[in-house]
Amino acid sequence: MLSLGFDTSNYATSLAVFDTEAGEVVCDTKQLLPVKPGQLGLRQSEALFHHTAALPALLDKLAAQTDLGKVEVVGVSAKPRPAEGSYMPCFLAGLCAAHAFAAARGLPVIQTTHQQGHIAAALFAAGRPELFSIPVLVFHISGGTTDLILCDTPARLRLLGSSSDLYAGQAVDRLGVRLGYGFPAGPAVSALAGECAEPVAPKASVRGMQCSLSGLENQCDALLRQGKSPAYVCKYCLCCVAETVLRMTKAALKEHPGLPVVCAGGVMSSEVVRQYVQARLPGVLFVPGRFSSDNAIGVALLAGMAAQKGA
Repeated sequence: MLSLGFDTSNYATSLAVFDTEAGEVVCDTKQLLPVKPGQLGLRQSEALFHHTAALPALLDKLAAQTDLGKVEVVGVSAKPRPAEGSYMPCFLAGLCAAHAFAAARGLPVIQTTHQQGHIAAALFAAGRPELFSIPVLVFHISGGTTDLILCDTPARLRLLGSSSDLYAGQAVDRLGVRLGYGFPAGPAVSALAGECAEPVAPKASVRGMQCSLSGLENQCDALLRQGKSPAYVCKYCLCCVAETVLRMTKAALKEHPGLPVVCAGGVMSSEVVRQYVQARLPGVLFVPGRFSSDNAIGVALLAGMAAQKGA
């Protein structure tokens, strides 16, 4: 069974086709939203416009790689999180395109959320099918989330901890844009951080499974004023995020001992974060950037799973 997934987040327009019976991604494509130099993102009206403009060409790209006439179910992320009041207009672009595609072919539409798609993609990429049916601790860290989640299944999530102020991805993007990189700046910040061999002493403000990241931006600004190299400051920033992840994970494992820990979201695709955390807690699972950053793979996967179950 082929399923087609749509995800129109605040960062990228993405589509994917998943083969549920074979358990593999048939094809996927993504286009980052264009952001002018120096800007820290887009207005929702701008994001909605760019998604609408990008979707036809991305659908054509998928159609050149596989027969979309064989798609049996359509999935779409309808909002950021599976929570009351969660809403962003940019997801309307994906909703409209998904329903139009499905209506033209008489197909069912499975609505999920951006966060659930992230988690499903990460669980799939971890290469352990049992993770879809057992409790898992999942970190979802991106430009709009710093969430520690107890995932019974991707459809049943319970928020255990989060940031009380700034999100980790915001801190990383703000540093990158200040250094002259385009938005989103995570990949550039991570690449520059990897060039720094000097050790850093990261700080983290964590209480149990709750954290505060508002001070990180000021710390990075202070280091730059002190003459620290951009590579050092980038490494410091990412290591502070990693130390936050580490402390929150340890607190969660005290309450939920023995559970697998999986990391999802664009920030978690950083090699600097992965190396820092796994050196201190080797069992934490990180997945390749294709499955960790914004993508529609998990959305397509969830739609296929739901259709198989007759949901």
